[in-house]
Amino acid sequence: MEQVIAALISGTLVAATPLIFAAIGELVVERSGVLNLGVEGMMLIGAVCGFAVAFAGYPASVAILAAALAGAGAALAFGVLALSLAANQYATGLALTILGSGLSAFLGHEYGGKSLQSIAKIRVPLLSDVPVLGAFFSQDPLVYLALILPFGIWWFLNRTKAGLIVRIVGEAPHSAHAIGYRVIRIRYFTTLFGGAMAGIGGAYLALAYTPLWIEDMTAGRGWIALALVVFAAWSPTRVMLGAWLFGGMAVAQLFAQGYGIKVPTQLLAALPYIVTIVALVIISRNPRTLRLNAPASLAQPFRADH
Repeated sequence: MEQVIAALISGTLVAATPLIFAAIGELVVERSGVLNLGVEGMMLIGAVCGFAVAFAGYPASVAILAAALAGAGAALAFGVLALSLAANQYATGLALTILGSGLSAFLGHEYGGKSLQSIAKIRVPLLSDVPVLGAFFSQDPLVYLALILPFGIWWFLNRTKAGLIVRIVGEAPHSAHAIGYRVIRIRYFTTLFGGAMAGIGGAYLALAYTPLWIEDMTAGRGWIALALVVFAAWSPTRVMLGAWLFGGMAVAQLFAQGYGIKVPTQLLAALPYIVTIVALVIISRNPRTLRLNAPASLAQPFRADH
């Protein structure tokens, strides 16, 4: 029984990792007042670029860096349209998702069915041997980073001057501009950070979660990451808990199929998404909480001359 629980915990951590990266990146973007719906597209671009670099023989660290740069590059295109040209952020983000899906399918065509060796796991001495809890200490480096990242972003947003500036820009961009902060520049930085995190999340899918290339392999995780930000009420630590919930349900449905539970496989596969929707509905029943936590200028274009 201990082995089953440990396997469930380990699988949950792995399944949650790409969601944590993508959702934390989007959370920082939204805290600055920008809504980028192109997370799914950026994850796919990061996935194919990371896989291509790793398949070419470069180490996983280089592949992850390439994926982060690819995701940031896609986010830059979004920034030019949505920030510099003040295009509608909803439409621009959706266009980025469509572009990412098509571009990744084109670039990944020659890698279809090819696989890689998964990122090596690092076992923490002594701690990894602890029953059940040892599952937390027998993971690959990106899982460890995903466990630390939400707390680091919380500290950045709530305990540093730079984080305070990001939040001010998201709440009152015209006031921030009036006291000398360059709103568009700050929003560019957060947008690029969000793209890099989405790229890393996508790369994790292709390099560790399922170390092979499959067209549209994100399977809606970019949209789940967007939902997690709302689910968490823009709190980095609650994003991690939401990602664990989704990851746990995703792994649980695999265990259920493995144990031969007589439930339609289609329903089991849909279960993580159903749980996420139900959780969002429950959270949305209190609109006051969402209004209090959502950045006041979210998705609103900014022009310095206004």
